[in-house]
Amino acid sequence: MNNHKELLDGLRQAPLILAEFVQNISSDNLHLRRGEGFWTIAEHLSHLAEVQLVFIERMERFIHEEHPVFVRFIPDKEKKDASAPVCLSVPQALEQFAACRKKQIAILEIIDDATWQKTGTHPEYETYSFSFLMRHTLAHDYWHLYRMEALWQLKDAYLTGLD
Repeated sequence: MNNHKELLDGLRQAPLILAEFVQNISSDNLHLRRGEGFWTIAEHLSHLAEVQLVFIERMERFIHEEHPVFVRFIPDKEKKDASAPVCLSVPQALEQFAACRKKQIAILEIIDDATWQKTGTHPEYETYSFSFLMRHTLAHDYWHLYRMEALWQLKDAYLTGLD
C-alpha cells in the first residue's frame, strides 16, 4: 500500500465529517431505535468512539511487536444484552473520537515504511497488516456513518438488513 498520504487525509477528515453529520440530527432521532436489533444513531456514534481505543492499541502493537497476534474485538461482551453498545453521551463520543483520531494521526505521521509493511495475525481476516488496519479503520468509520445516515433518513419500508 503506497497511498499513505491519501489514507491519512481520509482519517484526518473523519472527525469533522462525523461531527457535522451529527449536528444535523435531532436528539429524538439520535436515540430512536428504528427496529428490533438495530442500534440507535447514538449507539453507533458511541461505538465509533470506543473502538478507536482498540485501533490505537493495535497500532502500538504493530509498532512494538515483530508479528502481533490479535483476538477478535467483541463490543460489550461483558454486558448481558450485547446487541447494543454502552452509550457515551453524544458530546463525549464526538470528543473521544476526535481525540483518539488525533493520536492516531500523530502516530501515522512519524512511523516508517517498515511499520506500514508489518504483518500480524487476526482470526477474522485472511491477511492482517498495519496497512490493512489503517484502511480498515477508515472503512469502519464510514460503514457506521452509512448506517447512521440510513437510520436517520431511510423510510421504514427500506430499513431491512441494517442490523
